[in-house]
Amino acid sequence: MFEEDYDDKIYNLIISNGFDKEHEYRQFVEKIYSKPEFLWKESISGSYASASPEFFENIDAIILLAGLYNYNEDTFNDLLEASEKYDIPIVLVRPYGLEEVPEKLEEKAKTIVGWNANCIIDSIKSAINLNENEECEL
Repeated sequence: MFEEDYDDKIYNLIISNGFDKEHEYRQFVEKIYSKPEFLWKESISGSYASASPEFFENIDAIILLAGLYNYNEDTFNDLLEASEKYDIPIVLVRPYGLEEVPEKLEEKAKTIVGWNANCIIDSIKSAINLNENEECEL
């Protein structure tokens, strides 16, 4: 690995979680842990609907694991609202082997990605950069 591949930024992420019979959350976290050059931490709230503005202030991206949507719709809705309210980009991760994702989620996502660890990291960084560039254009 070349030194220029490393980024000293620590990305602050919210990763959708909840009822997860397919263990997508664990698999997702393992994927991004497999890339030591990507530094990140996860911010968790008991309820995203009632979390303070300060909680969302430093969030870089919201990761929605689309396979968890049907069992955790309320949490997803809270995260979608927070994304809009606090201008946080959404990275939508498709379930293993599926191309289709809920339309409601697809419409809100900055980017949609599968389960390749390199693509996940690139998508997170890209979504954040796209969001920052849009703010500059205003």
